[in-house]
Amino acid sequence: MKIKKLLFPVLASIVLLGSCTKDDIEPKEPGTGEEGEVVNLEVENFIWKGLNEIYLYKADVPELANNYFTTPSQKTDFLKGFGSPEKAFDGLLATQDRFSFIVPDYVSLMNSFAGVNTTEGMEFLLYTYAGDNVFGIVTYVLPNTSAEEEGVKRGDIFTSIDGVKMNVNNYRDLLDKDAYVIDINYLDGNTITPTGKSVSLTKKEYSTNPVYKTEIIEVNGSKVGYLMYNSFTASYDGALNAAFGEFKTAGVTDLVLDLRYNGGGSVATAAGLASMITGQYKGEIFLKEQWNAKYQNAWEPESYLYRFNDQIVLNRGSENEVAELINSLNLNKVYVLTTGRTASASELIINGLEPYIDVVQIGKTTVGKFQASVTLFDSPGMTNTTNVNKNHTYAIQPLVFKSANAEGKSDYVNGLTPDLEISEDLGNMGTLGDPQEPFLKAALNHIAGVAQDQKHREEALEKLNRYDFVGQKGMDEPGFQKMYIEELPSQLEL
Repeated sequence: MKIKKLLFPVLASIVLLGSCTKDDIEPKEPGTGEEGEVVNLEVENFIWKGLNEIYLYKADVPELANNYFTTPSQKTDFLKGFGSPEKAFDGLLATQDRFSFIVPDYVSLMNSFAGVNTTEGMEFLLYTYAGDNVFGIVTYVLPNTSAEEEGVKRGDIFTSIDGVKMNVNNYRDLLDKDAYVIDINYLDGNTITPTGKSVSLTKKEYSTNPVYKTEIIEVNGSKVGYLMYNSFTASYDGALNAAFGEFKTAGVTDLVLDLRYNGGGSVATAAGLASMITGQYKGEIFLKEQWNAKYQNAWEPESYLYRFNDQIVLNRGSENEVAELINSLNLNKVYVLTTGRTASASELIINGLEPYIDVVQIGKTTVGKFQASVTLFDSPGMTNTTNVNKNHTYAIQPLVFKSANAEGKSDYVNGLTPDLEISEDLGNMGTLGDPQEPFLKAALNHIAGVAQDQKHREEALEKLNRYDFVGQKGMDEPGFQKMYIEELPSQLEL
């Protein structure tokens, strides 16, 4: 039987999950440990059961072996020793696992996967300067948000929140506020210079369309499509396909795919995007899945493959599910812009396309995430929220398979290295989609056969090297840099 990977009703589940609040959680039913000690290990047992069943690296964690515990009390004592569900989960992960995670609130997790978050509207990177001080630099601003209304723009630098200077110890708490005031600065040579302007920002619930910007640019008489795509969010697959429809109608012959800040998302969406870029490889293998020993040979061989297709399914898993013809460009080359924030499904695009077309990667080395995860709930089968345990709202997101391209390439733990290395210029971020923006300009120069600006590349790298990268907007959110499938196979023995 072929696995039905993509039936989880993400958008419908938001409504369902939203009706289950923490006020609805019933009191926990305690268990009994040694000598009558009252313990409650519901969550810990759920964690162990899920990892024991389907975790990609189960074989590397002795305590997850089926026969590791000889008595139930041994297992109880082992799980009790962690002291919390979070510590139990971390304690059961393999050392090479950088990406599995646990959340105390699956409602927020599902909303995050659907692109629904609370935001003030500016995306930013964080760096240290002058010792332990921290500054943020805006990478882009979301439309119809507080940041856009206040005139915040790409390249703006802020060093304080509500008048308090950010440092490595306080920046998380300062940025976690629902409303705050930032100062606006710019980088003048080696100096962060204030503009004297401050803006008040307020967060609100927001559904983010990952198709951030499209442009059609003429280069030597040919039309180049530019797409800044910031997340593989399945609920916006229609918008993604529509963007390629515009490119196709315009007669685009080259594509610059900007994945600089794209941390990943849906595997199925990645396969769809690969088919939009190409189109001439229908039926060929885009991705091979490699599961743990129990599940690697559990199904028909076809079940472990994602293939190039000519249709994409919209509203997957809902009663409004519909197949739409993919707008394919039939390209033999694509230019992909990357940074150290490019991860998972974004890397899958590069790796999956390389056996078929010329992928010119421009920017910086990517994160190095080639594994996919899935959400497990404390419910029968663990595959959805039907009859979920009302005593808690924990969910786990373990890695369940690693991806390989048609030639078997996987395990790029150190990331994917660019063909042309270029750093973002913190003093001249440029305007996204503008042909003079440094990253896009480098791609257009390559297309036109024009020599690259080596001096600017060196100056941008030297400037960037003065500061230590701290993190970025959203790095503490559950879906950060994740690649996932929307549903487990129905044959799981959970």
